Amino acid sequence: MLVGMTELERSLKALANRRRLAIVRYLKRTRQASVSDIAAEIRLSFKATSNHLALLAGAEILESEKVGLLVFYRLAERLPRAVARILPLI
Repeated sequence: MLVGMTELERSLKALANRRRLAIVRYLKRTRQASVSDIAAEIRLSFKATSNHLALLAGAEILESEKVGLLVFYRLAERLPRAVARILPLI
C-alpha cells in the first residue's frame, strides 16, 4: 500500500500548482508542444517553465523528445494511475 501512496503523493504534489495544471491542460489539448510554446501559453519565462516541466516529467506525467535544438513535451503514454483518473477533470 505504501508504494501506491508514494505514487499518489508524487502525482498530487506535481499537480498542486496552477501553472503545472495549465501545462497539463494545454498538452491535453495540443498533444505536444515545445518549451517555448508552453512558456508563451502560460505566460512564464523559459527557465521557470522548464523547471515546471522537469517536475512533471519527474513525476512521470510528461515525456519529452529532443528534435534538434528544441525539446517537445507531451503527456506520458503510461500515466500514473492517479493522474489518469484526474486527467478528465483538468
